[in-house]
Amino acid sequence: MKKSVLVILALLSLMEGWAQVVFKNDEVTVSELSEKTWVFETWDYTTMYLLEGTEGAMLIDAGTRCAGLDKIVESITDKPYDVVITHAHPDHAGCIGYFDEVWMHRNDSVLIQERTKDYKGKVRYLQDGQIFDLGERQLEVKLMPGHTPGSVVLLDRKRGDCYSGDAFGSGEVWLQCRPMLPIETFYRSCCRMEKLMLEEGISKIWCGHYPYLKNYLPLSYIQTMMKLSRRLADGNQDGAKPYTNPSIPQPSTTRSISDGYCKIVYDLTNVTDKEK
Repeated sequence: MKKSVLVILALLSLMEGWAQVVFKNDEVTVSELSEKTWVFETWDYTTMYLLEGTEGAMLIDAGTRCAGLDKIVESITDKPYDVVITHAHPDHAGCIGYFDEVWMHRNDSVLIQERTKDYKGKVRYLQDGQIFDLGERQLEVKLMPGHTPGSVVLLDRKRGDCYSGDAFGSGEVWLQCRPMLPIETFYRSCCRMEKLMLEEGISKIWCGHYPYLKNYLPLSYIQTMMKLSRRLADGNQDGAKPYTNPSIPQPSTTRSISDGYCKIVYDLTNVTDKEK
C-alpha cells in the first residue's frame, strides 16, 4: 500500500513539473495541462480551460476578476475561439464582459440576468448533445443539472476528458444554491456521468476549482457522489453536519454530508424524510 501511494505521488509530481507556466500575473496563472490544453488558475481558486484544435479554440468559463482576459487568451492561441460558460455563477461567468458573445444553457438564464446585468454582448444558448468542432478536436455538450438548472459539461471523447465546471464539485458540490433543484436531479446527473465513464470512454473529469486538487476526478468520485445523493434523495441525513463558509455566509439550514474526500452541501429544507 505504501509503495503504491509513493508511486502515485511521484506521478503527480511529474505531472506538476510538466505543466509549464505560459502566463502569470497577480490574478491568474496559466499552465499547459496537456497538448493544446491550458488551465487557468485564478486568485480565488477558480478554473478556466482553453482548448485548441487545428481550426479553432474554446475557452471554458470566464473567471471572477481577471483583467484583460481576452488579451490573455489571445496571447496563447491565434485561433478564433468560442467562450462557453458551464454555469452562470459569478466565479465562472464574472469576466464575460471581455467577450462579444458567450454560450451557456438556457436553464441558467435567470442567473445570468441577475448576476451579470451589465453584459452587453450576445448570449447564445447551448443544446444538449451540441458539438463544437475545433478541427481534429470536438467538444460535446451534456446537460448535468443539480448545482444549477443549466449546468453543463464539455466532453472531449477522443482524449477521454470531461470539463465539468461545478456540476459535480471539486471534492465538495454545492446543492443549496438557489434556485434549488431536487436532490434526485443531481443523482440522475451523477448516473449519467457514470455511464459516460463506464461505457463511453470518458476517464478524467477536470473540475471547476482545479487549484484545490491539481488533478482530475476519477470514476470512483462520481460513484461516491451517487451514493451520497441517493441517500439524501431517499431522506437519509445520517451523519449530516451544519455547514459554514467564512467567505460566503450560509443560511442556518445549510448542512453537509461526507464520504471520504466527497462532500455534498445542501439545504435541509430540500430533503424529505420519507419515513415520516
